[in-house]
Amino acid sequence: MSLSGIFPIDKWEFTTQSVLNTLSEEDYDFLISRQGAQKYQKGEIIFKEGVVPSGIYFIHQGKIKKYKVDRNGREQIIYVANKGELIGYHAILAEERCPDSAAALEDCLISFIPKEDFLTILDKSPLFMRRLLKSLSHEFSVLANSISVISQRTASERLAISLIILREKFKVDGSGEKDVILNISRMDLAGMAGIAQENVIRLLKEFKEEGILETDGRKIWIKDLKQLVKKSNYGFGNP
Repeated sequence: MSLSGIFPIDKWEFTTQSVLNTLSEEDYDFLISRQGAQKYQKGEIIFKEGVVPSGIYFIHQGKIKKYKVDRNGREQIIYVANKGELIGYHAILAEERCPDSAAALEDCLISFIPKEDFLTILDKSPLFMRRLLKSLSHEFSVLANSISVISQRTASERLAISLIILREKFKVDGSGEKDVILNISRMDLAGMAGIAQENVIRLLKEFKEEGILETDGRKIWIKDLKQLVKKSNYGFGNP
């Protein structure tokens, strides 16, 4: 089942994939294809908050979580980046240290792109620069929306919204809507929803009893998307 008409996913999702589509074949090869790819295991750190960036990253395979850590050591996941996306460019553009950390949410294949190469393409392609700035603007609105939800929504609503977002992230090209499997730890799900892990476990059990989802270990299947949207209290007509 599609989210079209029942949930405004664009308020929760941003991606850099369309940005790369603006590059010529020559520029794409220079920025992406000629770079070597490195394997990262699930949980492996890609970059840490506060470091001086020396480049950006392109995801060939897998998913990356971007997060911040509070004074008690708890993670708040800001965003989940998918195959085909760029990460780490914010600090380069702002000429600042990395504002957050990134780690592999699952086994990944990632290319490191040196800062100099990234800046070369920005200078060479004004369209690429404009698309990247447009993506950043939309990203800001998505993050602002996320902050308001964390401060104003119930734990149940926040978990429902997180599950809806993750369902979009875990879609596989060519698979049916019913085949989406969310493979994520309860700790990461808690970090994304901004609630305690024990609350995630309790709420997942409640959702399961209501027929909204099924679980098998860390895997989650959404069975009733309409009911999950209702739980989120954020469908069209419920801002």
